[in-house]
Amino acid sequence: MSRRTAARSKARAAARLAATQALYQHEMEGTPLASLLHEFHQHRLGATIEDAEYAQADEAYFDDVVTGTLARSDEINAAIAAKLNSDWSFDRLDKSMKALLRAATYELLARADTATGTVISEYVDVARAFYEKREAGFVNGVLDAVAKDARG
Repeated sequence: MSRRTAARSKARAAARLAATQALYQHEMEGTPLASLLHEFHQHRLGATIEDAEYAQADEAYFDDVVTGTLARSDEINAAIAAKLNSDWSFDRLDKSMKALLRAATYELLARADTATGTVISEYVDVARAFYEKREAGFVNGVLDAVAKDARG
């Protein structure tokens, strides 16, 4: 992998994590899209918060994932719900998990320029940042099933 490809990969990984956080914030507070994007551009992407330095995110990719996920929320929610066990409804998922699965599902539906394995692997990594191993496995299973429908 070239240095440039590695940098782009890291920037997209940072964009995915930030998009998950932004979608969570939108779900919790109902922050309007324009305000949400502005806040992340100004204060979160590539910032240092409480001595933790955040990797510089691919802003255009971040914007596309957040905007696209919110624009296609009904379709995305239905795609996720269709892959959950009958005894586990979409509404039972916590807000962080919904945000993560929504962002990943958007990418599987709309970002054909990104490999399926890359999308799944990156969001499993995001899941590991917030959850235990069992939940990361859940994310992997749901996204694999969504990908089969979305991408054949």
